[in-house]
Amino acid sequence: MRIEVLVDVKTILGEGPLWDVESERLFWIDSKGANIFRTTHRGTEVRAWDLPAMIGSLAIRKRGDGAVVALSDGFHFLDFATGEVALINNPEPGMPTNRLNDGKVDKCGRFIVGSMDTLEAGANGSLYRLDPDLTVHKLEDNIIVSNGPCWSPDGGTFYFCDSWSREIWAYDYDLVTGSISEKRTFATVDTVNGAADGATVDAEGCLWSAQVYDGKLVRYTPDGKVERVIEMPVKKVSSVMFGGPNLDVLYVTSMAKPPLPRNPHDGIQRGSLFAIYDLGIKGVPESRFAA
Repeated sequence: MRIEVLVDVKTILGEGPLWDVESERLFWIDSKGANIFRTTHRGTEVRAWDLPAMIGSLAIRKRGDGAVVALSDGFHFLDFATGEVALINNPEPGMPTNRLNDGKVDKCGRFIVGSMDTLEAGANGSLYRLDPDLTVHKLEDNIIVSNGPCWSPDGGTFYFCDSWSREIWAYDYDLVTGSISEKRTFATVDTVNGAADGATVDAEGCLWSAQVYDGKLVRYTPDGKVERVIEMPVKKVSSVMFGGPNLDVLYVTSMAKPPLPRNPHDGIQRGSLFAIYDLGIKGVPESRFAA
């Protein structure tokens, strides 16, 4: 195994790595900097888009050349060619201390996104589903910081966490309706200063969790047991995603500056996009938003 800096752009709050298998490009975001970045698997041809508000996550669209983005003020379409954004729906009007955060697309092309309290204090957040017909449905509430949505390889189990709950949850996921049920604790996060952040599932059904402020990536088996821990060069790791032409490279985002004054000191590689090679493990292709 080897860990390398793929792109050093010093993202303030790097998040949401997303490998698009159709374009063979890696996307990631700077939530606080309000940017989307794109690169090749080699870290070349870097492109960036500026956004009008903080971004929590994005999904590539099946139709046209663009994405659906979860901004602080709701769901929007982004046109890659022009950089223009258009509002779809704001599910939380009148909640100025909240913003949309982490999100992913299920196998049927629905965008599942959670919101968070920007002060990371009150359970004001919720989990939403944006359907391809652009309707929004609330799936869960009473969340402080929504993070880590992802699915088992067959799509039947949904994983999700409230970062400060010290737990990662599993739900039964209905691929026909997009509903969740049977919430249970998948894993308890063993940390003193850290928290579960972004996550992904590999082809073997194991869940990878970035444990922010601890500088660790933890791989859990499908029954919730810790299989391995990878120590990263920086503490503020935020999210993970398998990608590359063979889906065998693990990409890791990080923060140059935390949104709140927790563990402010980190190495000179803070804010970098990392790539981990030679793990001998492959990921699962991510779906596009079906609109």
